[in-house]
Amino acid sequence: MQKELRLRIGSGIVLAIVVLVATWFGGLAFKALAVAISLLVYHEWSSMTRLAETDFRGNAFGWASVAAAGLSVLLDSGEWGLGIVLVSVATSTVYSIVNGKDGWLPGGVAYAGLTALSLAEIRGNDMTGLIAMLFVFAVVWGTDILAYFVGRAVGGPKLAPRISPGKTWSGAIGGLVSAVIAGTALYSVFFPLTGLWVPFMAVVLSAFSQIGDLFESFVKRRCGVKDSGRLIPGHGGVMDRVDGLVFACFAAFMLGLAQALLTDNGASSIAAFVLGL
Repeated sequence: MQKELRLRIGSGIVLAIVVLVATWFGGLAFKALAVAISLLVYHEWSSMTRLAETDFRGNAFGWASVAAAGLSVLLDSGEWGLGIVLVSVATSTVYSIVNGKDGWLPGGVAYAGLTALSLAEIRGNDMTGLIAMLFVFAVVWGTDILAYFVGRAVGGPKLAPRISPGKTWSGAIGGLVSAVIAGTALYSVFFPLTGLWVPFMAVVLSAFSQIGDLFESFVKRRCGVKDSGRLIPGHGGVMDRVDGLVFACFAAFMLGLAQALLTDNGASSIAAFVLGL
């Protein structure tokens, strides 16, 4: 086994253990993890896009916005956190337009701010949240693993050659199939499987996971970098590891909010929505 592959596997195992332990304990441990990921994501985003160099004031506002959203997560005030992110994105968008800036600042605030919020809202504080978060992990990790191996084994037409030349349609389909199998298997450990909601949700989250992967590849290509950072040995940066996860969580979070608003069922948790309970 090549040294680089061993390093990648080893650091991947350590990361998985840390994430799963924090997920198991939930509460402040998981919220702190979600906020740490959010802050590291914004750090890597602002570094790749050179916000710190080209727009000091805007970048300072971005840091303050993401930190405020993170604080709301730690204080268990998700509604305030969502409001902070929405207002900050709107404010930074106007600021960027008025000052002739590009969209990197509002994009970074939205991406990093929603990371902490969506992770924390899915996990929640109960057993349903734990199962929902494990379900999302199973779907995303299943997608990543089988998409990689199927893509390499089968090959075929490229999924998005201008953005990520290595990804294929065969890998994307293999990832979707794996997500359904992994997500359904995880769900079946805790609940009897009835209906098609769980396989459907697995497909939706898997699709968004792959969109998140492509989105990060697009950002890196635009910024002319290979990795989002160097924090994780063998993997690159935090964004390189959580790109698919955070987009899957974004999808679950937004769809859950939309369902609650449309059905006037504000008491329903995001976790219950994900699991169809």
